[in-house]
Amino acid sequence: MTSIKEQAAISRLLSFLQEWDNAGKVARNHILNNFIQTNQGKTSPELEQEFSQGASLFLVRLITCLRITYMTGSCLEKLLKSIGIFLSAVGSNRYLIEFLEVGGVLTLLEILGLEKIKEEDKKESIKLLQLIANSGRKYKELICESYGVRSIAEFLAISKSEETQEEVQVLLDSLVHGNPKYQNQVYKGLIALLPCASPKAQQLSLQTLKTAQSIIGTTHPSIVDCVLKVLGTMHLEVQYEAIELIKDLVNYDVRQSLLRGLVALLIPSVKEMSKLQPKILTDSPILQLTTHLPVFLQQAAAAKTIGVLARRDLSTAEEMLHMRVVHSLMAAMGNTDHSNSQRLASLTLEIHGEDLYMKIDSIQADILTANEVNVAKVLELYGVANSSSSVVLDPGDLNQMTYITHFAEAKAQEDEEAESKE
Repeated sequence: MTSIKEQAAISRLLSFLQEWDNAGKVARNHILNNFIQTNQGKTSPELEQEFSQGASLFLVRLITCLRITYMTGSCLEKLLKSIGIFLSAVGSNRYLIEFLEVGGVLTLLEILGLEKIKEEDKKESIKLLQLIANSGRKYKELICESYGVRSIAEFLAISKSEETQEEVQVLLDSLVHGNPKYQNQVYKGLIALLPCASPKAQQLSLQTLKTAQSIIGTTHPSIVDCVLKVLGTMHLEVQYEAIELIKDLVNYDVRQSLLRGLVALLIPSVKEMSKLQPKILTDSPILQLTTHLPVFLQQAAAAKTIGVLARRDLSTAEEMLHMRVVHSLMAAMGNTDHSNSQRLASLTLEIHGEDLYMKIDSIQADILTANEVNVAKVLELYGVANSSSSVVLDPGDLNQMTYITHFAEAKAQEDEEAESKE
């Protein structure tokens, strides 16, 4: 038989549950507020003591209420926080199973895709998914099997709150760790995020990709094109993360395609530039520059990245020399429409880049753009192809601008010698 004390506790529990069952929206909101304030941080045994060993009876009511009302957003944030108290409690495995058995993961993922739900409510949903993912490998697999990676990634791309986006990053980082069955799925989802319109989402995806890449150990072919396109961003924090990822990617099997892609960005394709030719006579200079800007930003960022890679590793510098990187950098220096491209290309070539671009006139710019410098050919001719060369050019005591015609003269002399031999 139960003691009087136990009977009183059971009576209080039944009274509380009845109050919840009969309460309207306002009353339930008040009950949830009190529950959150008094039970935050409690362990599973403490919750059971609070509810006279019947905590699961209240949890079931919370879950039922969530499943019925989540599409309307009624008390949603408080409901999720209350469920979170159960799921985060030490020794809460039983509560977690009860939540998952009734489709808790699917409900949380559906919340992320509902337009009418507030951002704060969605953030609480992400926090619950974090708790589930951190409970073990099989729970990470459950989230992924529920098409969770796609839902989470899409939410990251459209979220307007940087704080919420950072919570999403924590969740994606958790899903890529200790989840061998689906880590590639997370990896591909992160790559798919790179073209999105949110700079914060791009930045966080690049950071997480850097971690994911080291865990997975192999690359997906699409990563090269996606990362190179990100270099067209106006946001320096995104560009920084892209360069950091590129520094890692050159150690994988995409090294050659990545380096060739960077060199190619230094000279925008005719197709890219010709798109705007018909507008030259009708559009204002400002509009023309704005339309060209992503291509020019890529060009400048590529010049910067090449400099970073060359200074880190001479063998990388030598590889790019054989890809005619000097020719392409000099062509970038001739882009008078984008001074940052000129400056960064000069810095990579190490020829007084900070102020040189301001002294280049139109003739010199044309010479740079049309240059036919081929350092790789020179290296082969003089038998130094295997030397520890770098992208660095040293004009010595030449005037800052003399080098522009110096290579042209050397090329002409080489052609004359070739003709005389014939």
